[in-house]
Amino acid sequence: MAGFSTRTRVRTTCGLAALAVTGTATVPVAFAQTAVQTEAAPSSDVSQEIVVTARRRAESLQDTPVAITALSAETLQNRQIQQTQDLERVTPSLQFKPAGQLSGNSASAVVFIRGVGQVDPTAAVDPGVGIYLDEVYLGRAVGGAIDFGDIDGVEVLRGPQGTLFGRNTIGGAILVRTKQPQLGEWNGRARLRVGDYNLREGFAALNIPLASTLAARVSGGFRKRDGYVIRAVDGLDLGNEDGYSFNGALKWQPSTDFDLFLRGDYSKRDEHGAPFVFAGINEQAPVAAIASVGAGCPGATIPYAPLTAGDPRFGAPNVPMIADPRCANDLQAKGPFVNGGTAPVLSNSEVWGLGATANIRLSQVAAVKLISAYRNTSSRGIRDGDNTPLTLITTDVGSESGQFSQEVQLQLDWGKVSAIVGGYYFNEVTDERATVFLAYPPSPPVIRSILAGGPGSRDLQVSRLKTDSLAGFGEVSIKPAVGLELTGGLRYTTDRKTFLGTVFNLFPSSQPDPDPLPTKAVPEGGPLFLYHRPFAKSFSALTGSASVQYRWTNAISTYASYARSFKSGGFNTRYNAAPPGNVPVPFDEESVTSYEVGVKTNIGRLRFNLAAFQADYDNIQLIFRQGVVPLLFNAGKARIRGVEAEANLRTAFGLSIDGGLSVLDDKIRSITPVPGATATVTPNDDLPLTPALTANLALGYDIAMGGGMTLTPRVDASYTSKITFITGSIPLIEEDGYVVANGSLTLKLNDRYEVSAGVNNLLDSRYLIQGNASLATLGYAERMYARPRNWYLQLSGRF
Repeated sequence: MAGFSTRTRVRTTCGLAALAVTGTATVPVAFAQTAVQTEAAPSSDVSQEIVVTARRRAESLQDTPVAITALSAETLQNRQIQQTQDLERVTPSLQFKPAGQLSGNSASAVVFIRGVGQVDPTAAVDPGVGIYLDEVYLGRAVGGAIDFGDIDGVEVLRGPQGTLFGRNTIGGAILVRTKQPQLGEWNGRARLRVGDYNLREGFAALNIPLASTLAARVSGGFRKRDGYVIRAVDGLDLGNEDGYSFNGALKWQPSTDFDLFLRGDYSKRDEHGAPFVFAGINEQAPVAAIASVGAGCPGATIPYAPLTAGDPRFGAPNVPMIADPRCANDLQAKGPFVNGGTAPVLSNSEVWGLGATANIRLSQVAAVKLISAYRNTSSRGIRDGDNTPLTLITTDVGSESGQFSQEVQLQLDWGKVSAIVGGYYFNEVTDERATVFLAYPPSPPVIRSILAGGPGSRDLQVSRLKTDSLAGFGEVSIKPAVGLELTGGLRYTTDRKTFLGTVFNLFPSSQPDPDPLPTKAVPEGGPLFLYHRPFAKSFSALTGSASVQYRWTNAISTYASYARSFKSGGFNTRYNAAPPGNVPVPFDEESVTSYEVGVKTNIGRLRFNLAAFQADYDNIQLIFRQGVVPLLFNAGKARIRGVEAEANLRTAFGLSIDGGLSVLDDKIRSITPVPGATATVTPNDDLPLTPALTANLALGYDIAMGGGMTLTPRVDASYTSKITFITGSIPLIEEDGYVVANGSLTLKLNDRYEVSAGVNNLLDSRYLIQGNASLATLGYAERMYARPRNWYLQLSGRF
């Protein structure tokens, strides 16, 4: 991103290089990961074991006392799960939404599991659900939007994972696993897809044996598709897709006691903007009225100087309900797929990373695993928040983030006793520039300019945020009797957050950013709302987990578990005026304590897993508003209860059935008043992105056609009940519930080639996937609908 330099870290290179010269052979976990790749693939018999790594070791899904949705590469392909946001269609209690509120970036993810996540994707707020790519934690919301190209499998862990995963997994964790190079084998695969909205998509992967102990794997893909929301002013298509990615990996296995896995990835998206549309306006909101009076709306009034009593434009804030483009009212609505905005918009992102994993066997009972990684994420999103020809609010948010992480694990296995102990270090530096164009504040100079047809003001926030995190963890499992396993673990984490902000207001908004930026606060005679110095705050917590599991028979096991996790706090970075003392407003950590019981069964061709839980959500980071600005405060407690079920059936005659269900009951127990701020939520509201009921069902049937050919028709459907997208109840941007169905037909010509065709959103359901609003002062509400029904045709092959 322009204006930010890429930070090169010498220690990253040293850390990755250290792995390349450490140890002398393959650890048991390395073999376990290979097993995952082989055994996770579904077969005609559902009793085939699915191996997962939810406890940082390979074990059967049915023997893991964690609620997990495990999806192999073949399952992802069959169910048309092409990117992380599609996972919500097949995973109980998961909500994965694009274009995080206020970001304007289509690649910015908002992820919730069991009612816990992160609404605001700003760099100042950590995610509530941890996303891991090949065991590397992804610190930014933009980096969490992953296309599933050369993917080996995905695991979604539901509930706090505060012992072995640690960082910001109070809601759960999503583990994405790429395909590793295979020694001694040439193979490859490719696919091409075309479809509705001018869809063009391609992907290819190649496995290359370089020596008997060394192999490489390279892959790349692209995706282009027209948008489905059209701007009335210029015909620009919003919600378009235009991105590409590359991946490369090396695997070196010189002996049976050591292996080294190196990988790099790069992806870039350059798109027109998120497909938000107008939802509504509060005609009595001050900003809506100011913009309307300035535009010449007949009958609009405001009570601000230089207007005085007697002027027909003077009066309480109000915009008449007349069909005039100069009036900010509900008649600006243009339907679900037409945007009425006029401000420049865009959405782009660039993400790359390097990683190294070394596995070293020390003895028959001990092994070491080292994971080093560096990742860089840059993004920018511009959005016309009011989606009208007027300027109520336009946001322009860009950032660049660099993160380095290092993890060390010692894995021990004495048969009836196994353990894992380790340490984790994480460093991240993010530079963010956010500017917000407003018809505000109502000061005489700003009002005078707007009345003359000139610009309003804009807030400029240039921030540097730094995180240093250090953790130590350990977990022990004991099998005191046949079928019985007892597990307990602890993790101590300390995070230090540092914030340096240059925050002030520019009037008129048309002037460029000052160069150099000012460095003096208002009490020092400058324009800054905050003193220009680093502010730091530390957060620490001892979290843990415990479980007891009993396997009654080879087909049935039960478990009970306890887990506690926390998400650290930080500093608010958005201000429209100076906060008290000209120092940033901090917010503290939040925590989740979960109690869960479950049963896992695998009877013949049927696998059925059931979990019930209660989570106590304390010190919740909630959005309050001070004027037009959203600020986070720790001001709430909630209780979440739920039941989740998943089932898979593979019949002897070719019929496959997959299904999932979640029932959630959330209750906000209390909201603590914050002096000088207005709460956006009450105890009677629902938590955001916590629907009471979700369900999914998939049916597939393999029909033998002769000559080695197989025809497979498939139907997938999912249901989501009423859902809110922000804290608080605003019916304009709430979805009352919807059903989505997809259908496909695949002809497998032989072991190498297949042709498939399908229709997404088969019923052409019209439903919301995102929403945002600030009705009291700014007066706007916006929402985003899902893409209408669309078709595709795909050809794929492998060798």
